[in-house]
Amino acid sequence: MAVVNRANMEKRPDEVSGMFDDVARGYDRTNDILSLGNAPLWRIATVRAIDPQPGERILDIAAGTGTSSAAIARSGATVVAVDFSPGMIAEGRRRHPKLEFVEADAERLPFGDDEFDAVTISFGLRNISDPIVALGEMYRVLKPGGRLVVCEFSHPTNPLMRIGYDGWMKVAMPVVAKLASSNPDAYRYLVESIEQWPDQHTLAKWIRGVGFARVAHRNLTGGVVALHRGRKPVDPAVRASAARRRAPRKTTS
Repeated sequence: MAVVNRANMEKRPDEVSGMFDDVARGYDRTNDILSLGNAPLWRIATVRAIDPQPGERILDIAAGTGTSSAAIARSGATVVAVDFSPGMIAEGRRRHPKLEFVEADAERLPFGDDEFDAVTISFGLRNISDPIVALGEMYRVLKPGGRLVVCEFSHPTNPLMRIGYDGWMKVAMPVVAKLASSNPDAYRYLVESIEQWPDQHTLAKWIRGVGFARVAHRNLTGGVVALHRGRKPVDPAVRASAARRRAPRKTTS
């Protein structure tokens, strides 16, 4: 498999998907190690932000092996776990046979309009070729009043913490990844993708731009991770205005 050498905004889905196929079996264990034990805490915060209720239908995008999906499902909600990596889905089905897994591209979700009470994505938005298109798809499949929760790496807000974090990412993480992961190059991509990802306010602007209202974010671990939230408006006039903003502009010849 060709390794993704640069984590830019023109990612090739086949390369990124194949990279995740390679690390599927040990993915969760390696994440726990590389996050210094914070990954379960970030998952708890994300589930609380989603606030899943019994009987709700919730879409978990970039679900990987289904660890977060299973945590959401314990609330009694019905969870659909989506990922574009066949290897991740195969591992998820092995671990969580009761969950529904769907192989799909987040930019072209195979669901109808207004289907889900909540949509969430954890540490996957930056792996999508066009994250703004994916956010538009999340908006489309949400019911009016539905909830969006995005958990993603971000930018530490404290200068001293930022220095320490940069040192960990560039010096220590590659060494730990080489020891803990079956594909250390995949975690080189991880570092690059985090470095090139925009800050909290830019992501909030993207979320508002596709039509979400009540957009806010909360920093976790000093901004190493940020939890963004939004709502699909209930008012049809507001939704219509958002649809006009998302519509592709016609070009003149």
